[in-house]
Amino acid sequence: MSQTRKKTSSEGETKPQTSSVNKFLRGSKAESRKENDDLKTTDSQPSNWIQKTAPSETVALLPFLPDLEELDISWNDFVGGTLHSITQQMHLVSKLKILRLGSCRLTTDDVQALGEALEMIPELEELNLSWNSKVGGNLPLILQKFQKGSKIQMLKLVDCTLTSEDGTFLGQLLPMLQSLEVLDLSINRDIGGSLNSIAQGLKSTSNLKVLKLHSCGLSQKSVKILDAAFRYLAELRKLDLSCNKDLGGGFEDSSAQLVMLKHLQVLDLHQCSLTADDVMSLTFALLAWKGAWKQESPSSMLGRWLVCAQVIPLLSNLQELDLSANKKMGNSSENLLSRLRFLPALKSLVINNCALESETFTALAETSVHLSALEVFNLSWNKCVGGNLKLLLETLKLSMSLRVLRLSSCSLVTEDVVLLASVIQTGHLAKLRKLDLSYNDSICDAGWTMFCQNVRFLKELIELDISLRPSNFRDCGQWFRHLLCAVIKLPQITEIGMKRWILPASQEEELECFDQDKKRSIHFDHGGFQ
Repeated sequence: MSQTRKKTSSEGETKPQTSSVNKFLRGSKAESRKENDDLKTTDSQPSNWIQKTAPSETVALLPFLPDLEELDISWNDFVGGTLHSITQQMHLVSKLKILRLGSCRLTTDDVQALGEALEMIPELEELNLSWNSKVGGNLPLILQKFQKGSKIQMLKLVDCTLTSEDGTFLGQLLPMLQSLEVLDLSINRDIGGSLNSIAQGLKSTSNLKVLKLHSCGLSQKSVKILDAAFRYLAELRKLDLSCNKDLGGGFEDSSAQLVMLKHLQVLDLHQCSLTADDVMSLTFALLAWKGAWKQESPSSMLGRWLVCAQVIPLLSNLQELDLSANKKMGNSSENLLSRLRFLPALKSLVINNCALESETFTALAETSVHLSALEVFNLSWNKCVGGNLKLLLETLKLSMSLRVLRLSSCSLVTEDVVLLASVIQTGHLAKLRKLDLSYNDSICDAGWTMFCQNVRFLKELIELDISLRPSNFRDCGQWFRHLLCAVIKLPQITEIGMKRWILPASQEEELECFDQDKKRSIHFDHGGFQ
């Protein structure tokens, strides 16, 4: 969401005077409206809100709150079937800007009542109806009152069982929502058939910053349809097309307009069955080459060859890239990965479970040295990392910003974890907060001992996972005592995953004593102990 009311308690926000109102009203802070999965497109907040109250309590409060700006009764099973009692009072809160009704088990009657009530709150900027299945098939009843000039900036309809007809209606509605900045239609698998209408409507939403179509039943043809809309979305910051498994092959000839999204910061294509040709096309989309082009086959990216070799990053503002769970790109992504070095703003690279091969991992390792802003690096479930962690040695030494490192199920061997321990010992990875080494069962006790003796240098670590695979149980060695000693010196750690490690009686006693004596709350997740 975007601009509007920049108002905090420090700037003179008035506080409710009566205790009954105080119970449900709070001065909102900036964090209250920050979505973890959305971009920080706002520095504003409402002055007052009601959150998660029973319908009867909400109805009782509304007449006394003419300046109410935020009403959040999401995840409230008692709302379903009773929403009309609230909507009848909407004229009393005509200044309402935020309405959240996610997962409220809304009925068809609720949906109809809501549609009538929306006409009474013309200042509305955010509407969240996610996880209400009765919205599906009834979307026109809810949104038909929206008029041209609507102030809606955020519309979330996640998992609402939207139909193809709903998608068609939405496409016709979008040109009226000129202020729209966030549109989330995720987990509505039937709207793929009406994507033509939605894409046509998107051409009129030039202020859109976040577009989420996660698990929407998109196909190869969908990429071409969306591609035509991208040229009109110059302000787009986040694009999520993930978990559309039939999307694979769609990028081969249809990624040209992706380069028009020059402000794009987040691109999520995980679990899209990307093909080798998709990867090649995305390589050209992410990075262009300065100089002349010769194109032998206008319809195919494969026909392009380069005359001059000066790289220019087109998506130079990209901060997060998720290509995980695309196993077909394992042996075909060398060019793409080697060119990521030219994305200077990249902070998160998630490429787990991509069946990387030695050549592609080598290219990635060479590239990662240049990603100085990298904060999240996820290589889990790529077996080629095992025995080759040394290729990332320079990256680990130079990664001053790295916060999250995930190497789960990478077939790591003892030499790998010893190398990691030495990097930690020399003061590198000092900013690391989450480290996942789980499901690497080939590491011997000597390796774990070396690691546990040095993990104490990760002063900002909050989560550590060294769990074993579900099918494997092993006795804890003497390294466990080193781990307990290290934990005492880690001031921020709260979670340690150790599933399926078997503690002998003596070490169980040590853990019990630690649990009793510790002054901080640290959870040892030892599910699977025998």
